[in-house]
Amino acid sequence: MTNNNPSKGTQPIKPNPQPYGSPQKDKKQNLVAIAATVGIILLGVIGWLAYTNMTKANQLEQTVYQLEETNSLRAELESQYNQALADLESQKTTSDELNAIIDQQKEELEAQKNKISRLIRNKGKLDKARIEIENLKAQVSGYIAEIDQLKADNEALAGENAQLSEEKSMLTADLQNKQAENEMLNDARTQLVSEKEALASKVNLASVIKMKSMKVEGMKVKSSGKAVATKRAKQVDKVKVCFTTLDNDVVSPGTERFYIRLINPRGETLAIEDMGSGTITNKATGEEIRFTQYEEVDYNNEEANSCLYWQPTNLAFSAGTYTVEIYNKGYLAGMGSFSLK
Repeated sequence: MTNNNPSKGTQPIKPNPQPYGSPQKDKKQNLVAIAATVGIILLGVIGWLAYTNMTKANQLEQTVYQLEETNSLRAELESQYNQALADLESQKTTSDELNAIIDQQKEELEAQKNKISRLIRNKGKLDKARIEIENLKAQVSGYIAEIDQLKADNEALAGENAQLSEEKSMLTADLQNKQAENEMLNDARTQLVSEKEALASKVNLASVIKMKSMKVEGMKVKSSGKAVATKRAKQVDKVKVCFTTLDNDVVSPGTERFYIRLINPRGETLAIEDMGSGTITNKATGEEIRFTQYEEVDYNNEEANSCLYWQPTNLAFSAGTYTVEIYNKGYLAGMGSFSLK
């Protein structure tokens, strides 16, 4: 076995001397290396600091630019908005309709301004804010153009209204003249009608055929069929009315109708519709009156005699004085009476 104990029979190994020079020279070389390393580090630090400072300077410059741009946009927005309000306000007139449109436009501008203000506060949207400001300018120009057009339209309408008003005044004047003429014509027509009616009434009255004489009797019918006059009311079966007319040259020849009224002692007109009774108008009073029976006579402008018989069924005559009236053309032509016991 090999003995590794240096204390027993072996000499200590001495280190070999450095082949590259002296210790002083090595130390100097180490210092140079360290200095170079430090220099490189310092250069890196300096470069990094320079880059950092440059970046911060650029960021600061960008921030200052954005701040200036923001303030510029705010100022421009306020200027444009205030000028727009002033321009719109100056467009107001006495037209409530136009003023209402302007107020609506101002509200729309305020909404647009608020939208742009939000964009300006967002630094990343300054370009969009700038575009919206240009849109605001165009919007105001459009509003002004719209208002100018409305004013022009209103002026045209005002001119048309003035012309229509003038035409209306002329038409109104013409209408009033026509109405006055119509009133005059109506008055004249009314007067003519009145005169015509009065003349017709006179002619009609003049054409009434008067009675020359009248005879009325109560008649009793015997079993033989022969009728004889009687004064006893209980015996009367029918009434005989005979009359003689006067001549009247005003009347044209032809058939004339005479209405006979038999009025009992109580003032009641004896009338039975089934026997030809009815009503006529008394032209002298305008009153509707009943008649007992009518008789038609061929009249030739001379005296004419006529008789009629009125024989009611199931009618008892009462004692007293009966009045007889004869009408022609609505006027009283003759009047008589007879009495029964």
